[in-house]
Amino acid sequence: MNTMEPYYITESKKMCIKAGMDPNEVARPRKFLSEGPFEEKRKSYSEILSVVRFFSNKLLDSLKGTPILVVVSDATGFLLEIEGDETIKSTIEQFGIKPGSLFTQEDTGTNVISLSLQQKHPISLIGGQHYHTFLHGIACYGTAFHYTDEDNLLGSVCIMMPIQFQNELFLTMLTQAVDSIERELLLRKQNKKLNIMNQIMLSKTRNGIVITDEKGITTEFNSFAEIISNNSRDSVMGRNICESSLTGAYFKEVLDHGKIVENEELKFKDADGNLIVCLFDAQPIYEEDKMIGAFGQFRDISDRYSLQEKYNYLAYHDDLTNLPNRRFVQKELEAVTKELHAGKDRTLALLYIDLDRFKIINDNFNHSYGDKLLKEVSKRLGVCLGENDILARLGGDEFVFLLEDFEDPDYVMKKAKEILHLIRQPFQIKNKELHTTASIGVAIYPDYPISMEQLMIYADNAMYQAKSQGKNCYVVHTSELLDVMMDEYMLEVDLRRALEKNEFVLHYQSQINNDTGKLVGFEALIRWQHPMFGLIPPGKFIKLAEENGLITQIGEWVIDEACSQNKKWQDAGMTPVKISVNLSTQQFLTGNLIPYMEEVLERTALDPAYLVVEITEYMAMEYEYSIQVLEQLKALGIGISIDDFGTGYSSLNYLKNFPIDYIKIDKSFVSELMNSEKDAVIVNAIITLAHNLHKEVIAEGVETKEQLEFLKNHQCDITQGYFFSKPLPAGEIEKIYLTKEGE
Repeated sequence: MNTMEPYYITESKKMCIKAGMDPNEVARPRKFLSEGPFEEKRKSYSEILSVVRFFSNKLLDSLKGTPILVVVSDATGFLLEIEGDETIKSTIEQFGIKPGSLFTQEDTGTNVISLSLQQKHPISLIGGQHYHTFLHGIACYGTAFHYTDEDNLLGSVCIMMPIQFQNELFLTMLTQAVDSIERELLLRKQNKKLNIMNQIMLSKTRNGIVITDEKGITTEFNSFAEIISNNSRDSVMGRNICESSLTGAYFKEVLDHGKIVENEELKFKDADGNLIVCLFDAQPIYEEDKMIGAFGQFRDISDRYSLQEKYNYLAYHDDLTNLPNRRFVQKELEAVTKELHAGKDRTLALLYIDLDRFKIINDNFNHSYGDKLLKEVSKRLGVCLGENDILARLGGDEFVFLLEDFEDPDYVMKKAKEILHLIRQPFQIKNKELHTTASIGVAIYPDYPISMEQLMIYADNAMYQAKSQGKNCYVVHTSELLDVMMDEYMLEVDLRRALEKNEFVLHYQSQINNDTGKLVGFEALIRWQHPMFGLIPPGKFIKLAEENGLITQIGEWVIDEACSQNKKWQDAGMTPVKISVNLSTQQFLTGNLIPYMEEVLERTALDPAYLVVEITEYMAMEYEYSIQVLEQLKALGIGISIDDFGTGYSSLNYLKNFPIDYIKIDKSFVSELMNSEKDAVIVNAIITLAHNLHKEVIAEGVETKEQLEFLKNHQCDITQGYFFSKPLPAGEIEKIYLTKEGE
């Protein structure tokens, strides 16, 4: 018996020995709830499970790439939900571990669920701490959760994984998740009590209130209800609310079945014909256990609704052409592919359209001609829209047709030919005759599941194939074309060997100070020098690395290589500049990040003042953990930058409290600076906000002089992008900067 293990584990093992359990036999649960009682138990826990599910999914998302299982039990040990890694889930089902099974020490021996329910603190149960040997390859962490105002035990949340992935940080993350669960459960409980109090404060609320007796006869109708509904109190009082064409059906559900109605959106016209939009809630009123009536509440959101409608339109439509934009297309594709994955009988095709020689028109005339041409192209394309077709502008001279629910694949080819014919006809722009053609990539959703991103890539690749075939044509993505692309499985196999074969290289993109015009830094960007496919950009393999758990090793290689290279340049006489490296989410969450940074800086002898780490807004969501790690990095002297700012979960709180040096404006905003007033406003707002918080601003993706001038005029500190230089290998950097400084 291990004397160092916690006493409760030791006691549990003694109980197993006393009970005569064989540690080498598989201990299975003996009691299982049948379908009916199990569904009743889940129904009684439905609100609790919805809260637990939200935070456990958040936990699973933050640990994406790690094989992990989240198990939720009730207060007695019955398993209610098991979510996470499908391989682990199928393995434990062989031992009878599935929803509805009861976990007790008497049946299953020393287990994390029973011990979590017994203890008043989070626990871990690692490998040999289990009594039964078949569990020695598993690491488990668990804690109970309660209604904290009564210390009323509700159940447990446990996570389990293969023992090689054990990390005490997981127990901390689990504890934080359970703290959030308990706070949310308590808040909901308190809100229910407050709802009862709200029924009393009719005259002090700015919401419309309706109260009825148990038969539905209206007994209260406050002044705000009169204003919202344009009905007088006298005309409503004493009448049966169930007869109302607007809310009658809801009140009937409340009175007949005790149903609670929340946030139902109601729309109607007032006496002047104006649209009124309200959120409607209703619930039964009880005196002891007897229903004595119903309570209804209207919240007028008409102004907010109008603003939201306008915002939604602007957010999902292109400024220049008023066509749906890239965000709209992505949202629509996500919805349709989700239905296809669910087995719904639908058809889907994507036509990716790129105008040929559009840049020549812009260069020989000016942007006003180009903009006018794009408007005329959008009008002409709109002529051939079918009943289930969607036309959108992705940006620049790129358009897309979404074809949905067509019966014959020939419809897709006819549409592509029709578009080619329309675009070939001359355009009259400001008394000038302009000519252009189109290259079209066609991707038809196959008879097996693929992602939205894959469909877009297929269409994009086919479009480039059309360009290479001489333009003014369409190419359909086929299995033959797919064979030309990299096989994902083989790529993953090669990726596992890439590190040991030293196939990764770094390219460096310069960062320029806008006031002085001088080089102030580089961003280190990884590339894969594949022996067969050549130089592969990160977009082709980083996701694979995240999925197979290699991303942390690759990230460590990037840090080591960037620090070593920067020190070599300094030793060779280059003016010292900062070098930025990107951290992945998994790398940021590993417990050895700080020791590794210390070791690299010491080994390479690089002054930490010349190293900057870039994190994403998503990483910063784990507030307590993030601020601790960032402060430790800052204490080492390392700079910190928030990458892709504005595209994730922006929070003024972490901008205020985190030790951040730089805010990087995402290139998607920069690329549309000169075309979108909204993006220009957003960029200006980010710069102003950053400067007020004493942070420097870096704009990436700068490609034109006009973009650079805009950023300079709005006091952006640093820029990087193809206007200055594409990312270059170390040798090219040395030719430019070492040679220049040595002259």
